[in-house]
Amino acid sequence: MQPEKTPDTVFEERKDFILTKGKHKQQLKCDADSLAGCVSQRACVYCGARVVLNPITDAVHLVHGPIGCASYTWDIRGSLSSGPELYRFSFSTDLKEEDIIFGGEKKLARAIDELVGKYHPGLVLVYSTCIVGVIGDDLEAVCRAASRRHGIEVIPVQSSGFIGNKSAGYRAACDALLRIIRPPKGKGLPGSRSINYLGDFNLAGEVWIIKDYLRQMGVDMNVSFTGDSRYETLKGAAGASLNIVQCAGSMIYLANKMEELYGIPFLNVSFLGLEDTAQSLRKIASWFGDGGVAARAEELIERESAGAGKRLEWYRERLQGKKAAVYVGGGFKAISLIKQFREIGIDVVMIGTQTGRKEEYETISELVDEGTVVLDDANPSELEKFMLEKGAHLLVGGVKERPLAYKLGVAFIDHNHDRKHPLSGFVGAVNFAGEVYSTLCSPVWKYVGGGIL
Repeated sequence: MQPEKTPDTVFEERKDFILTKGKHKQQLKCDADSLAGCVSQRACVYCGARVVLNPITDAVHLVHGPIGCASYTWDIRGSLSSGPELYRFSFSTDLKEEDIIFGGEKKLARAIDELVGKYHPGLVLVYSTCIVGVIGDDLEAVCRAASRRHGIEVIPVQSSGFIGNKSAGYRAACDALLRIIRPPKGKGLPGSRSINYLGDFNLAGEVWIIKDYLRQMGVDMNVSFTGDSRYETLKGAAGASLNIVQCAGSMIYLANKMEELYGIPFLNVSFLGLEDTAQSLRKIASWFGDGGVAARAEELIERESAGAGKRLEWYRERLQGKKAAVYVGGGFKAISLIKQFREIGIDVVMIGTQTGRKEEYETISELVDEGTVVLDDANPSELEKFMLEKGAHLLVGGVKERPLAYKLGVAFIDHNHDRKHPLSGFVGAVNFAGEVYSTLCSPVWKYVGGGIL
């Protein structure tokens, strides 16, 4: 009989997920599969696919599986729409024991027919879940037949939760998007300044902020993948002259495929923090090679940086020397957060991601100070150990990390889903600094211990 595993023994078995800058380095296991139990906090394949596709605002999103999986819906992500709001509904075939024994294909076909009859969408996305992968329902055949019956696109998303990890879900979503995109009828117009924005899901209207920056530079946003997107606009994505990729973890596969299929090059960007926002706008302007675009970009950066910089200085004076721990989804976000914290005088003493890539971890290692702990796929026991060891005043994470921070009496900021204010662009940098200040300096710490009061 195997001895029961404690958090300490789990930690000892998983040292290959952890390194400390300046000390003996362990091998990070990027892209490890999702596991049940306490060992991993990675989200599943279905979760990754739903994150990417759910912001398509005029589509029916149908989850083929037990009702519990349908709880991962708009309210988890909170992306905003400038028009249709069909995406805010979460539909499910609600598979029961009998369906699992005899198969759920007929129930799925009836559900599609009912939803099309009621909502008349141009696009239906059908998500596979773990149980569907086990019983072997043929989503492809059911969706193909439904598409012929109704004369619309019904696309299966092969996202059975246990077949990989959240990154595999991103790829499943991108494969579904590639089925929507239509080949361009002709080459773009000479001198066209039209781009697709990949990897932003319009949390708190962030796509609109970047779209306005580009407009001021003289650049058009063709399609955003997938924040505030619609079926008809997604079909025309191949007509852009450039793709910019914010979240490489979720969209680098799509960017590579669009370059391969349609000859559209891409640039990696980040609009988190003053430094990265300015650098990304300059990178876009430089790519177009247009002096007018470059001049307008510099005017925009100078104007916005001056206003934001003054406000950040006020926060920097009050936050100088504090310590932060970071555990977020993507590597690009972790990299930008290191820079953002430096802009307001805070040192990052622990940092990790769920879906970071090897090259992103290499950049993280170059940015952080000596002794900073870098983690991949951490569990709560590990996060707690290093936060206490490093004396972190603040944890930046997602919904799963919030209870841990509060249990430890540590300030917490949700940088992933559950927020109502934008963190992108110059305005987002100020919002972030304000949230850090109000959280760390809250009077509540006088009573519970923690923060910096």
